[in-house]
Amino acid sequence: MTQAFELTVNGRRVRIETHPDTSLLHALRNELGLKGPRFGCGLGLCGACFVQMDGKVVASCDTPMWSAEGRTVVTVEGLEPGEGLHRVQQALLDEQAAQCGFCVSGIIVNAATLLDTNPDADEEAIVEALDRNLCRCGVQRRVVRAVMKARCEGPCHVTPEDAS
Repeated sequence: MTQAFELTVNGRRVRIETHPDTSLLHALRNELGLKGPRFGCGLGLCGACFVQMDGKVVASCDTPMWSAEGRTVVTVEGLEPGEGLHRVQQALLDEQAAQCGFCVSGIIVNAATLLDTNPDADEEAIVEALDRNLCRCGVQRRVVRAVMKARCEGPCHVTPEDAS
């Protein structure tokens, strides 16, 4: 049995007709064509599917549509309004912090959410926040360095001690 769900995704009000237990990830990718959130583990453990829901990071692979009704969801595609990149996206590019890219959208969403709530996050806070994001390529240190760069306004220089 399908049901209609209304929610706001990346600033746009949408209506999705699906089964209430369909995952938010499935609806985002297959109904709305958003390919940023990815299916990794299906258990909410790897972070590849992370999105913001009402300003908090959630695993969209194990979030049923019934719980998304009326909520505001932001994917990696919607972090920065307009054509530009979010500062975390730009920092990851600048620092060449991504390798295969499979996990990076979840990392970006998680890091952006952290910096929204704690703009001066130190290295320990960044590492702790990104702990749920798994990366098989081993770029975690580069990602932390990039997020540290993104937390700075204007010219910012990450010292070698910060990035080690």
